Formats: sequence, structure tokens, C-alpha cells
Amino acid sequence: MDQEALKRSKRRSLFLAVSAVLAAAVLVAARGVLLPFVLALLIAYVLTPFVAVVERRKVPRAAAILVVYSVVLGSAALFVHAVAPRIALEFRSLKRELPALVSEARQKWVPAFAERLREVGVAPPSPQAEETPEPAATSAFVARPQPDGSITIDVGTGVSIVQTNHGFVLEPAHDRREEPVEPDRIVADVLGKTFAYAQRNSLEVARAVRDLVGSISRAVFVFFITLMLAAYIMLTRERIVGFFRSLVQQPHRQAFDALGARMDNGLSGVVRGQLVICGINGLLSALGFALVGLKYWPVMALVAAVFSLIPIFGSIASAVPAVAVGLTQGLGTATFVLLWILGIHQLEANVLNPKIMGDAAKIHPVLVIFALLVGEHFFQAVGALLAVPTLSIAQSVFLHFRAATDPTAPEEMESPRT
Repeated sequence: MDQEALKRSKRRSLFLAVSAVLAAAVLVAARGVLLPFVLALLIAYVLTPFVAVVERRKVPRAAAILVVYSVVLGSAALFVHAVAPRIALEFRSLKRELPALVSEARQKWVPAFAERLREVGVAPPSPQAEETPEPAATSAFVARPQPDGSITIDVGTGVSIVQTNHGFVLEPAHDRREEPVEPDRIVADVLGKTFAYAQRNSLEVARAVRDLVGSISRAVFVFFITLMLAAYIMLTRERIVGFFRSLVQQPHRQAFDALGARMDNGLSGVVRGQLVICGINGLLSALGFALVGLKYWPVMALVAAVFSLIPIFGSIASAVPAVAVGLTQGLGTATFVLLWILGIHQLEANVLNPKIMGDAAKIHPVLVIFALLVGEHFFQAVGALLAVPTLSIAQSVFLHFRAATDPTAPEEMESPRT
């Protein structure tokens, strides 16, 4: 019996190994369509606690999911309806003033910075601009004597040939009377050129319109299919967990449950905690920027909240535009904005992260930076967003098996505060 059980165990292990390899191959081959599934897993993981709260009030799970979706999507729609007009106004103002801001930076801040570098000897002295003589005025007519005594007249620039009833007459161009502006003719010319361009490039125009419609349609489809997948995951979460639990043999299921609990502790801090911290970051940024009177402060606060989804690099990237806008209002404004952002970062690192994320979500900053660089390199922005949750899962698996192989090892790896 023992040998028969051992054979069954070997066959089971071989079957699971082959199945795992085939599943990995399918995932690699279908990686281009995995985004809705990954987003659905994240949405389901974030919203499952709220669905559980509604279920405790004797509400069926399907109805609880609909209630949570209605509250979340309705709140998002109300927020967008309330904030979108102000954000759009700020974006329009920023778009109008952006050329002036760039010109001011190029003419004022860049030369001042370069001059400061030259003062400390870092940059070489600027060469004096050589005065370029103004070009001599060219004559309309140039008389050149010939060897036979005749004179040849060369016609220079600035001369127009005008046809009259008596033939052709040469006139200086500046002496010609300007034709009156005819709006009807200008509009007709513009429309004619537009239709001519459309006729010549009809295939490119059709392709551009097709690509735009296709992108919008795909975005809408991905949005709704993601919500549907997340709803199915929340509705059948016990069956999903039970399936993976059934792949583990009975003696090891307790260890599997411990691994699941460890992964949940890490992800709850990384995913749910980071979303809470993003909201707090955006609110504090809006408060400080409004107090100092920073221009376009709603846009800058929104940028700070969204960019804080990406640890470390997000905080740095969101500070650059806010400080740049502050410089256009004065050095004091820019200094206040920079100090306010640094204060928020310190509050996040020393208070919010330990309290909201918890100790189970501690990941060494070097590993975070490595995961962000790898994720962005292979999967761009989506990879950067999913890098830290993936790293959290990998760290949980590593700590679990380290604890299983070495019971004397410490439970968690210490992580310095950032």
C-alpha cells in the first residue's frame, strides 16, 4: 500500500508539473490579452472587503456586488462631475500659458543657472557674440558696361514683372499696390486645400479615423469586461481558492493556508494601503498648494495623487511640475511647495506606511527600485504599476519556504524606512 501510494504521489506530482508548464506556456503566448484579467484580480481584491461588509447585512452576494459597484462607480462619476470642469479650466489655462512659461524658463532661469555655473567655474565662459554686418541692400537694377561699349542691365531682387496693355513693365515690388483682403476667397482657398488634402490622403484619413474608433471601442470593451470578470471572481472566490487548495496534498494544506494568509497580509498593505495613501497624498497636496496660491493647484494635486501609485519614483516625478510652476511665481513659492512635498513624503514614510500598510508589507527599497525598473522595461507603465504587488507575492513565497526549510529564521526581513 505504501508503494502504491508513493506511485500515485509521483504520478500526481508529474501531472501537476506538466500542467504547470503548459499553463505557463499558455500565459506567455496569451500575454497580450492578460491585462483585463490582471486588472480584474486587482479590482476584486480591493472590493472584496466591501462586498463582505454588505453580505453581513443578509444581502445575497450577487446583490452585494451590484451595491458596491453602484456606490464606487457612482462616487467616481459624482467626483468627476464636480471636479472635471475645474480641472478642464485649469488645463486650458495651463495650455494657454505654457508657451510663456517655457519662454520665461529659457530666457530667465536657464541663463541664470548657466551664469551661476560659470561663476563657480563649472562651465566655460560664454563666447562673445560676433556682430554680423547687416547685408547691403540689393539694387533692383544693376548696370554693367560691356567691352563693346554697350550697357547690360541686370534685374535684381525686389522686382516684379507686370503685364499692361502696352507689353511687360518692370516695377519694384514695394511699389505695387497691395490687393484688398477678400474673406470669401480666403475661406474658399482653405476649404479647397482641405478637400484636396483629404482626397489625396483619403486612405491615411480613413486609417486614422478607424484607429481612433477602434481604440475607443477597445477601451470601453476592456472596461466592461474587466468589471464583469472582477464580479465573477468575487462571486466565486471560495471555489477559486478551493480549486488551488485541492491541488495540494492533504498533509500540506495547512502550509498552503499559511502561505495564502501571508500573501494576503503583504498584498493588503501594498494594494489597499497604497490606494489609501494616494488619496491622503492628493488631499494634503491640494491643501498645501491652495494655501500658498500655487497656480493650477487642482491639476498639480491630481498629478501628485496619481503619481504616488508608483512608489519612490512617483513622488519625485510629481514634485517636478509643481516646483516648476512655483518658480514662475517666485522663489518663495517654489521653496514652500518643495518643503511641503518633502513633509508629505516624510509623513508617508514614517507614519502612514507603518500604520496603514503594516509590517507585513515591508519591502526593501532596493528591491522596490529594481522591480519598478524591470516592470517598466518590459511592460511600460502597466509593468511599473504591477511591479510592487508582484514583488510582494514573490517575497511572501520566499519567506514562506524559508520558514518551512529553516524554522529558526526570522519571520520578516527588516526594511529601513524611506
